[in-house]
Amino acid sequence: MKQLTGSLILKGVLSLIIGVVAIVWPEVTVGAFVLLFAVYAFLMAGSEAVRAFRAKQAGPVVGRLLLALLDVAAGVVALAWPGITALALVLVVAAWAFVAGAVEVGLAFQGGRTAGQRALLGLTGLVSVVFGVVLVIQPDIGAITLAQVFGFFSIFSGVSSLVMAANTREAATGRHLTSAGGLAA
Repeated sequence: MKQLTGSLILKGVLSLIIGVVAIVWPEVTVGAFVLLFAVYAFLMAGSEAVRAFRAKQAGPVVGRLLLALLDVAAGVVALAWPGITALALVLVVAAWAFVAGAVEVGLAFQGGRTAGQRALLGLTGLVSVVFGVVLVIQPDIGAITLAQVFGFFSIFSGVSSLVMAANTREAATGRHLTSAGGLAA
């Protein structure tokens, strides 16, 4: 239980930090996403090239080298045309938000959580689903707006995780906060 609480606190704090950075410096956030994607593409290209030359048959070598070339091309496109990459990123984030939100809503209906935790998990999931749907409906809202909306979402998610951590800790110790702010047994 202690490990779960610790991971929820870490997730909450990191989400809050990322959320604030995304809102205060949206251009930096978008640039970081595009640059991170380019680095990832180049790393995958290197990985595929290494795997190609470790293959024992000619078929995998050709396929892996083609994947490596595709990865290099994706990295170059990301660096040469960051706007197109940002638009594609908007659509990827939309898909991620929708799927993650749907999973969170589903988890809210599983047992083992208090009603408050289920409600918070379900609400966080619904916010994520709505976020994904809005991005798909209007991908032209821009990457800067996406960064800021992502920031607000991250802050909401961080607060949600911190509240769940507090509730989990409360449930584990059998204590709860009184209205006067003190602990009751």
